[in-house]
Amino acid sequence: MKQTKTLHVRVRDKHAPLLRQMARGVNFVWNYLNEPSQRSIRERGVFLSAYDMHPYTKGAGKDLGLHSHTLQCVAAEYVTRRGQFKKVRLNWRKSGGARRSLGWVPVNTGAASWKNRQVYHNGHYFKVWDSHGLSQYGFRSGSFSEDARGRWYFNVAVEIEAELSPGQGALGIDLGLKDVATCSDGTKLESGRFYRDLEAKLAIAQRTGKKVRARAIHAKITNRRQDALHKFSRKLVSQYGEIHVGDVSSTKRVKTRMAKSVLDAGWGQLKTILEYKCAHAGIVFKVVDERYTTQACSNCGCLPGSRPKGIAGLGIREWICCECGVTHDRDVNAARNILAAGHGRPAVGIPVL
Repeated sequence: MKQTKTLHVRVRDKHAPLLRQMARGVNFVWNYLNEPSQRSIRERGVFLSAYDMHPYTKGAGKDLGLHSHTLQCVAAEYVTRRGQFKKVRLNWRKSGGARRSLGWVPVNTGAASWKNRQVYHNGHYFKVWDSHGLSQYGFRSGSFSEDARGRWYFNVAVEIEAELSPGQGALGIDLGLKDVATCSDGTKLESGRFYRDLEAKLAIAQRTGKKVRARAIHAKITNRRQDALHKFSRKLVSQYGEIHVGDVSSTKRVKTRMAKSVLDAGWGQLKTILEYKCAHAGIVFKVVDERYTTQACSNCGCLPGSRPKGIAGLGIREWICCECGVTHDRDVNAARNILAAGHGRPAVGIPVL
């Protein structure tokens, strides 16, 4: 069975000036499309589609140094983001200044290929660190993108053979701050304190105005977090055939006093990684309602009076159910209840009608 996967390889730094020039052309096209789109909505009440925008940019690729397919991709992306953000006019893409937009050059299917052990696009060859063996794949749509440190990457969608997971059994995962993830089998991913450990060095770099150093520290924090989450998720996907995760919302928690710890834990990133890895491995992935999973007893399903309740109960890591007498680890108990909820069994039980 074929599946689509996006490969991510770094482009050699010597190509950065050319890619930045192409990115300025993309920004020019994006900003130019703002005017006809806004005028059509204001004067006729009609939202232009990507097909309607193509005549406005026809022939501009040669002057801007862009492939004609790139112009079409920019128009399609503009229409998509306009609908996503529900705006008549989108923000400008800035090519300079302190608020410069990171470089982006979209590539349509067939507009890039692998030639002479290099990526060939728009009449130019781009050398990359080929960590995926790109020669064995046929390129579909993709893009060149720039990160905060000025490094460029080539991202391309390819078709690969699905590798089904040999894992069996089901697993529930409770997300938290003391431990980023606690599984129903007792496995835990401890908080790596990726941001907290480097917070002092980052503050020094920011106060002294060393922007390059600050960006490098941010990248190190991101890489450490991604490495831990990828290793943890790969281990779970290889061992189990069904994974259920609580629906804790990081976007809501970042508005509280726990914002730094929530962002450092990377809940949303872990769920995203698990979702696509489960899809590639052909196993079940569900995000389930985790209400009362901490308070309910995973053994008898009741809400005992001895359960941890409210903010004051956050410090209670172990408790004994007064109904059945079972001793619970707070997070493991929640993970088991999440697993039960994923199987369709209510964590608190069904009240008598």
